[in-house]
Amino acid sequence: MAVEGGMKCVKYLIFIFNFLFWISGIALIVVGILVQTKMNGTLHITSVAASGAPIVIIIVGVVINFVAFFGCCGAWKENYCMVTTFAVLLLLIFIVEIAAAIAGYVFKDQIRGVFEKSFNATMQHYNTSDNARNIDSLQEQFHCCGSAYYTDWFPHKVPDSCCKIRTHNCGFNVTAGNIYQEGCVNVINDWLKNNIVIVAGVALGIALFQLLGIIFACVLMKGIRSGYEVM
Repeated sequence: MAVEGGMKCVKYLIFIFNFLFWISGIALIVVGILVQTKMNGTLHITSVAASGAPIVIIIVGVVINFVAFFGCCGAWKENYCMVTTFAVLLLLIFIVEIAAAIAGYVFKDQIRGVFEKSFNATMQHYNTSDNARNIDSLQEQFHCCGSAYYTDWFPHKVPDSCCKIRTHNCGFNVTAGNIYQEGCVNVINDWLKNNIVIVAGVALGIALFQLLGIIFACVLMKGIRSGYEVM
């Protein structure tokens, strides 16, 4: 017996929800791949936690696609078992996200240490072409020089990427007006702090979106169950 009336509306809402959920899963996979590529291409990541973060994002994206499959099929076919599976899996993802948010808050102060260690390791191998290109790109993008301060490059000249106006061998002219003074660790750490509110807001929005999906799934489960009972 097919669900009717308001339950049919809930059914289509869940289907639309899962379509959007599926898109978000694809987006997470793409973001995870891009972040992993960027991290490996920019710094020598020596922390398992730091290097594993993009992989976790990719895995979550794959899991979301898997969950969205159950939600779409279950809602379209009005299959009680599949809708229940969807609701349980979505609830588990919601719990994991809450736990991850708490862990992120607890360990947020360790991010600076991880980045500083990685940046210093990359600086030590600056003479290799890949590391030089990656360090230069980062210093130009964030308008910084060195790890803690521009003197980290001494006794040698600073790279040309430290120059406010980059020209060939401009790194020999180490003056306040010519090069960036602040180290990249401080600059990027401040950038992360300034953007953490946006990240937290997006994460909260996704979590509330998932909670709404769980509620819709439970309502549809009840409607499907009621249909079985009538039969």
